[in-house]
Amino acid sequence: MTREHHRIVVLDDHMGVARESADWSPVTGREDVAEVVFRREHLPEQELVRLAQGSDVVVAMRERSALSRRVLEQLSQLRLLVTTGMVNAAIDLAAARELGITVCGTGGRGPDPAELAWALTMDLVRGVTAADRDLRAGRWQPGRPGRRLAGLVVGVAGLGVVGAQVAGYAQAFGCHVLGWSQHLTPERAAEVGATAVGKDELFERSDVVTLHLKLSERTRAVVAAPELGLLGADGFLVNTARAGLVVEDDLLAALGSGSIAGAALDVFGQEPLPPGHALLAEPRALLTPHLGYVSRESFSAFYGQVVEDVVAWLDGRPVRVLAAPGA
Repeated sequence: MTREHHRIVVLDDHMGVARESADWSPVTGREDVAEVVFRREHLPEQELVRLAQGSDVVVAMRERSALSRRVLEQLSQLRLLVTTGMVNAAIDLAAARELGITVCGTGGRGPDPAELAWALTMDLVRGVTAADRDLRAGRWQPGRPGRRLAGLVVGVAGLGVVGAQVAGYAQAFGCHVLGWSQHLTPERAAEVGATAVGKDELFERSDVVTLHLKLSERTRAVVAAPELGLLGADGFLVNTARAGLVVEDDLLAALGSGSIAGAALDVFGQEPLPPGHALLAEPRALLTPHLGYVSRESFSAFYGQVVEDVVAWLDGRPVRVLAAPGA
């Protein structure tokens, strides 16, 4: 490495916690680092390019900013791209390799996604947020009573690491757990205390269906009008995985007509969710701003390992290189 005085940009620090979540002094204290820039707001593509131009290192928080071939080709000095986590579908890895950009990631994955999914499930079933809104508006117990968690049937679509954790939480609350995915075996379901069923049966029998599938061509739009119809007027949908798993227009129609009882969403087709979006006005929707991986503990792990990756790269040592999807 011949050029000194490196510039480092940390993107999408929406909560303003990147600096305090780790000890950055091993980076900021180096003579060969000119500046480290922390940016909170989500930036449109051209503003992102203007900010990152002239930078040797860019740090991405999960999949908040799309780092496409078009973006990467405009960042002629970029040599290291660090993402929190070891998977980031928003980065064009093939383009990065062609352009000589090293892409690396971090560990730090914990129970946060499963905890949020279960928190949203409890909120929907018991009507906690709805009751809070009513009370603040001067309405005392105007709505229908919530449901008891014990004895409910919880359908988990996708029994990987996160889905298995959610299945465990459901059982701890006395729920019966069904599981489905396209390659789920009865043996895998039994390992986590669930019963393997078909997709239609999952939606027809479940009081709550929670989604924990990877988004692929096989799973895109896996929940649409037919599945929501099977879920029924007393059923709830929880999606903390990927927005593309659900046909949004079908979900909006089901919520608006009351053909399902409600939905909790942490992921959206457009993020940040724009003002005036139809979901924001839907009283049966419980919405959180993509918080599945967000906790003090996860940020500490994420940014701590970002510092490690940057220092290793500056010193010419190996970093945690991301593999191509499916590799």
